[in-house]
Amino acid sequence: VRLVESGGGLVQPGGSLRLSCAASGYTYNMPCMGWFRQAPGKEREGVATLKWDGTTSYADSVKGRFTISQDKAKRTLYLQMNILKADDTAMYYCAADPRWVGCQRTNYRYWGQGTQVTVSS
Repeated sequence: VRLVESGGGLVQPGGSLRLSCAASGYTYNMPCMGWFRQAPGKEREGVATLKWDGTTSYADSVKGRFTISQDKAKRTLYLQMNILKADDTAMYYCAADPRWVGCQRTNYRYWGQGTQVTVSS
């Protein structure tokens, strides 16, 4: 399984970015997919997850601002990020897990290389 993120960059506070994650190397429906982030000196944290049935979950810090979605035909996962804040600055990772258990966890099996998001004026 290969996950390749794109779409990161430098944005001013209040701005928007859309991250993409192109997935390949599997033919089944991946039960869990998600976006995670890690800021310097901090632990990796979950940002948003998408369950196979379409159920989504978000960290409290991004609720109402971020939206996770998927284009199954293109095997691409997205994270639309609006009203960005300095605290959103981090390396963002796409992840996927083939296990049929809850998706709100961080021990996913497959990870992308990450894309940097920097929110600064």
